Amino acid sequence: MAELLHELFAIEVDFTPDFAVQSAGLALLLERETARIFVAEINGEVVGMSTVQIIVSTAKGCEVGSVEDVVVDVSHRGKGIGSSLLRRIEEWAVQRGLARLQLQADRDNHPALGFYRRQGWKNTNLIGWMKHL
Repeated sequence: MAELLHELFAIEVDFTPDFAVQSAGLALLLERETARIFVAEINGEVVGMSTVQIIVSTAKGCEVGSVEDVVVDVSHRGKGIGSSLLRRIEEWAVQRGLARLQLQADRDNHPALGFYRRQGWKNTNLIGWMKHL
């Protein structure tokens, strides 16, 4: 999974690929009851993954899901794997009564933006901000 994240972060200007850091993040997610990692495998090889975490939305007055790390290995794209991963997240979110799913995508990653639109996601008027501590 860290190798897939390396692929993803290599194209996103806000993040730096680092196997140790990404492995630590994955380990934290695996420990949390309010988070899930979904993977797609072909012949025992992980070829896609996505993560989701439950957060509280004051705008909705309930729990929502924050989706991250939707990535499919470049040699396996266009085969419905990403769509399947998002559907699985949606099923998980519905089972838990989440009111909304949200995600952020790099504004210059046009293939990803088109993919999310085709999956029924809508862009918002919000702008992502970050402050490193």
